[in-house]
Parts: sequence; structure tokens; C-alpha cells
Amino acid sequence: MTDDARTSTVPRTIGRWFLASALVFAGVSHLTFARKEFRAQVPTWAPMDPDGVVVASGVVEVGLGAALVVLPKERRRIGWIVAAFFAAVFPGNIAQWRERRDAFGLSTDRARFVRLFFQPLLIALALWATSPKRR
Repeated sequence: MTDDARTSTVPRTIGRWFLASALVFAGVSHLTFARKEFRAQVPTWAPMDPDGVVVASGVVEVGLGAALVVLPKERRRIGWIVAAFFAAVFPGNIAQWRERRDAFGLSTDRARFVRLFFQPLLIALALWATSPKRR
């Protein structure tokens, strides 16, 4: 039995793999087919090149997703980093709602607002899925 299997539970392992897959998929989409859509989430007030932010965040997402899978001994630390990343990009979600920017089918204020509630869930999933099982 691996160290990973002894310190995690099946639901947490599934959650971690789901999160890893979602991060890698989102990261690849940042770099390829959804690049323009993701630019809608970069706040207009941010003093950064929107395309550069999208590319950088895509690279970070791919790296974090891979790290969740290939570095099991560091998963708790990586979980905190993933949670911090989700918190760091949250202002982009708020900006998309406040600035009424359409992307990803979020073409109404209500849809963009409802989406805001999913970010805390991602943060919670990152922390839960990377926590050791209770003894």
C-alpha cells in the first residue's frame, strides 16, 4: 500500500483527481481554444496585459493540476496553494460580473453572479481533497 493510499480516503482521492483534471483542462484551455473567453475575466482595472495574465494562469493551472497527482507527499501543501490560487483569481470572476462581460455562456448578470458562489466551493474542495484522513 502506498503512503498516499494510507493517508487519504477514496472520496478525497477522487476529489483530488477531479480537481487535478479540472485544473489541467482549464489550464490547457487558457492556452488554446478558450483564451479569448478567459480574457473577459481579467479586470479592466488590472495594470497587466490580459493575454499575459491568461497565459500565465494557464501555465500555473497545468502545473498545479499535475502536482496534485505526481507529488502525493506534498499534497496538503499543494492543496493550500491551489486554494490560494482560486482565491487570487476570484477578483477576475467578480470583475466579469461587475463589468457585465460575457464569456463561457455567462451572458446575464444573474448567471455571472451565481457563478461567484462556485469559487468558495473550489477552495473548499482543494483543502478537503488534500487533507489526510482522520484517524
